[in-house]
Amino acid sequence: MHIRFFKYQGTGNDFIIIDNRELTFPKTTELIQNMCHRKFGIGADGLILLENDEEVHFKMVYYNSDGRESTMCGNGGRCVAAFAKFIGIVDKRAVFRAVDGIHSAWIIDDVVSLELLDTSLPVKKEPGYYIDTGSPHLVIFKNDLDTIDVNLEGRKWRFDNTFENQGGVNVNFCSEPRGNTIYVRTYERGVESETLSCGTGVTAAALVTSYLYGINDSISVNTPGGDLSISFKRNSDKFEKISLTGQAKFVFEGKYWLS
Repeated sequence: MHIRFFKYQGTGNDFIIIDNRELTFPKTTELIQNMCHRKFGIGADGLILLENDEEVHFKMVYYNSDGRESTMCGNGGRCVAAFAKFIGIVDKRAVFRAVDGIHSAWIIDDVVSLELLDTSLPVKKEPGYYIDTGSPHLVIFKNDLDTIDVNLEGRKWRFDNTFENQGGVNVNFCSEPRGNTIYVRTYERGVESETLSCGTGVTAAALVTSYLYGINDSISVNTPGGDLSISFKRNSDKFEKISLTGQAKFVFEGKYWLS
């Protein structure tokens, strides 16, 4: 028996995507871990199942590379929207259900703009700011992003007791803004390593930057995997109309054989 899969990446954040509308995929932790393994499997930061939904175009089910179903993945949402267009479910606009609610996405060539849900203003939590953009994030401002050991520093806070109720936290290291541009590197929980880009992470960093530096409407984000843009509206108690935009590209497809 084999599983047909498609590999996508959004600014270097890479995913195995499977059309599971017939519900044939065995949802076991071990299988997902093996498929995502970069030495013994296909290799990916996470795995996404596209499934049927009675009210919207499709449902997105997301697993981190540790094999556990996880919270919202921004770059994964952009990639699965591109995949839905590739297989003919949608055209330029996709509306889909994720673990945190309903999202819309616009697909133009290989650029996908994903609408995220409204987000409360960040809260000061040492050594940075906490905000939930569909997944829990800690944003720490650093001046030495090119030389920092993200894995070492990220692990210090990923499992900190402060974030126990959230199941731990993703850790984003962010530069101070230059104009409306920031640079972000992210340690992702569930991957337990730095990823080249994290969609909800760069969104978190952008919103915290807006909160602290008074930048309104949009922020550009450079990551090791490429550039993203976050647009938003800020009012007295929350951010709304949040949109994450960047490239989402098909890489290859194949068959994964089950032993």
